[in-house]
Amino acid sequence: MWTAIKTFAEQHPRLTAWIALAIGMVAILLWSARDVGLTPSQLLALVVATIVLAGLCVWIISWEDEEEEAGSETRSSK
Repeated sequence: MWTAIKTFAEQHPRLTAWIALAIGMVAILLWSARDVGLTPSQLLALVVATIVLAGLCVWIISWEDEEEEAGSETRSSK
């Protein structure tokens, strides 16, 4: 089981980062909103928005990785 998880994480690092970040962010959201009195539909909307936000964060962070990879390829070809 752990081997399959490790293989998946190595093959899909951004998706793995999205899942991990989303789990952490949703956990914090649910803990913070426990006494606020939100309706289930409001809470669901916040959870969905949080998952999307986690994906956007991983996507934006990946821009830097792509720039670093492009820069190292340019330097190695000179």
